[in-house]
Amino acid sequence: MKIVSLGEIVVEIMATELNQSLSQTGVFSGPYPSGAPAIFIDQVAKLGVDCSIISAVGKDGFGEINLKRLQQDGVDIAGISVLEDEVTGSAFVTYQSNGERDFIFNIRKAACGQLSLSNANLTVLNDCTHLHIMGSSLINQNIVDLCLTAIEIVKGNQGKISFDPNIRKELLNDNVKASLSKILANTDVYMPSEAEVTILSSFDDDESAINEYFSHYNVSEVVLKQGSKGATVYTPDSFNSIAAFTVEEIDPTGAGDCFGGAYIACRTKGMSIEESLTIAAQCGARSVTFKGPMEGTSTLDELTHFFK
Repeated sequence: MKIVSLGEIVVEIMATELNQSLSQTGVFSGPYPSGAPAIFIDQVAKLGVDCSIISAVGKDGFGEINLKRLQQDGVDIAGISVLEDEVTGSAFVTYQSNGERDFIFNIRKAACGQLSLSNANLTVLNDCTHLHIMGSSLINQNIVDLCLTAIEIVKGNQGKISFDPNIRKELLNDNVKASLSKILANTDVYMPSEAEVTILSSFDDDESAINEYFSHYNVSEVVLKQGSKGATVYTPDSFNSIAAFTVEEIDPTGAGDCFGGAYIACRTKGMSIEESLTIAAQCGARSVTFKGPMEGTSTLDELTHFFK
């Protein structure tokens, strides 16, 4: 068993006050290790599955904090390229009283945005049995080509692909949708949120969209993340649902990535859909009780103590 994710590594720097404007001087906390694929793979490692990530950071403090955290938590960092002439990506975030978040990202022109076939370490895929890709990573054609090559390698080794679209309808254009569709065409486990479930379908309703993913794209599982309502896993002939665990929310960023990493880790270990869904929901719930997107990734022991 070996799970590999591919995509951005960044630091997150958080406003300390609710409704704090990113266009005005204020106090911020951080930097926190972050990036959706990095949070995902950190959660995989915390559950004891061999794993790695293909990404890039700059030779700077922001890169170092991510490399140290991932390695400390058990992620093989051999797939992370350190680009001396680039800077590590960043995300500044502020929280609104209505629950919404505003971001300023430096990803496209950061080290992770320069990731390509020419500088990525694909040797970590030699023994990969499961590759995870997120739509947020598909920011240019070089990275799309890298993802498609990685898929070809893993599929050639009889491995599986999971895909989290991780993108809002407002950000879609024809080029982005075409790239997402290419990934979906090779996907075994599709992991959209409620807001994303129809974005790659020709149908506008959830049920028809999910059926289309099975019949047209040959997806084997659709894992629907429903936030405070929980989650549901659909297969061509069944479904399993779980309600969200009630916790006191401190920071929701990264909850979906923790959920996804836990679900794929558990399924890769041979657990049933029901058991995997329970552990994934617990990981997602526990993660929001910590400030910082990667601070709340969980081991099984931590889950046991938290939910006792």
